[in-house]
Amino acid sequence: MVIWMIGMSGSGKTTLGREVVRKWRETATNVVFLDGDEMREIFRSNKGEHAYTIEGRRENADRIVALCELLDRQNINVLCCILSIFDDMRLQNRSRFSEYFEVFMDAPVETLRRRDVKGIYAAFDKGETSNVVGIDIPFGTPTSADMVIDSSGDDPDLVRLANEVLTRAIPR
Repeated sequence: MVIWMIGMSGSGKTTLGREVVRKWRETATNVVFLDGDEMREIFRSNKGEHAYTIEGRRENADRIVALCELLDRQNINVLCCILSIFDDMRLQNRSRFSEYFEVFMDAPVETLRRRDVKGIYAAFDKGETSNVVGIDIPFGTPTSADMVIDSSGDDPDLVRLANEVLTRAIPR
């Protein structure tokens, strides 16, 4: 099974994803957590002038999907936190993996700019960076997510949300 947690930077994917994995491991030992930023570092796809362009993002996403597919074929459960800006890729995920559950962490850009966990929105505003998803790279609202979580609040109940994700993704 692959749980694909998507949303823009600062939407809470990684924070909630880590809690989902913690809870999931209470009932299954074969669970792997993959975070898009960590994968960029591992694959060294965070370097170079094209790393964050549409093409660079597609290449990075292709690698992450291939890794998820490899793990899934070996019956290893995966929770992957990734921006996932490509509609076609998300649609293909439904047939590439044995089981697929998509969670969209939804928060308005104004909220994400206020949080600005990584400083990317401020860097864009200062002209220090470009290719920021939701600003100069479009992020279309996913239309086929299995679950949408409003992550615009500042104090989410992570345990409750993690339980809800797992209950919906893995019905018992």
